[in-house]
Amino acid sequence: MTAIHPTAVVDAAAQIDSSVTVGPYTVIGPHVRIGAGTTVGPHCVIEGHTTIGRDNRIFQFSSLGAIPQDKKYAGEPCELVIGDRNTIREFCTFNIGSPGDTGVTRVGNDNWLMAYVHLAHDCIVGDHTIFANNSQLAGHVHVGDWVILGGFTVVHQFVRIGAHSMTAMCSLLFADVPPFVMCQGQPAQARSMNYEGLRRRGFSPTRISAVKAMHKLLYRDDLTLEAAKGRIAELGSSEPELAADAELMRSFLDQTSPQRGIVR
Repeated sequence: MTAIHPTAVVDAAAQIDSSVTVGPYTVIGPHVRIGAGTTVGPHCVIEGHTTIGRDNRIFQFSSLGAIPQDKKYAGEPCELVIGDRNTIREFCTFNIGSPGDTGVTRVGNDNWLMAYVHLAHDCIVGDHTIFANNSQLAGHVHVGDWVILGGFTVVHQFVRIGAHSMTAMCSLLFADVPPFVMCQGQPAQARSMNYEGLRRRGFSPTRISAVKAMHKLLYRDDLTLEAAKGRIAELGSSEPELAADAELMRSFLDQTSPQRGIVR
């Protein structure tokens, strides 16, 4: 049987796997589904149309699936979808999506989300990310795989953060952060590329050299963004090992709006 503490309030319509553990005084609503092996700590509230996958660890005092902080929201059945093997620490607040976007706030797999992280409506978070304490995402923010956000990072609505990028503590993001970029400041500025992170993930010296070349094209060669994209495409075609990384960067830049731009 599911290990539900007697003081927890779990709606009879909630779909909870028999291996799930629910701590004292937690409240779980009728439209919640929780997969095998997940543990929910005490004093949590999980509500709305929320789906949580396998083997997640949800610590005390988290609020998952509340309605968006959006005045336009009028009770539509939007969703929060959380994948597998995520760690969600104390006082995290993840809202459901809104009808003005896809209607889904989504968190992938194997993420490490520290205390007081906020995901507003329609945020999309990839896999293997680390959000340090008090990282705050406004609505419609998209975060790629392997991103690291330093503590107290604040992200403006609709900003996109590319895979393998990293922010320093107290960074304030108003513009898109391309893949691999390390940034810092208020507003954030590009400082370098996340070379150490790439080494830890097994990037070869050739691939890291290509990332250095992309950094030079974007930030050192005084090129327009369009010109830099063309040079990055040439870099990817020069050697098969570099094609995927160059395409990751080029595709990201193609989706950056001229009004928002990238961190400089």
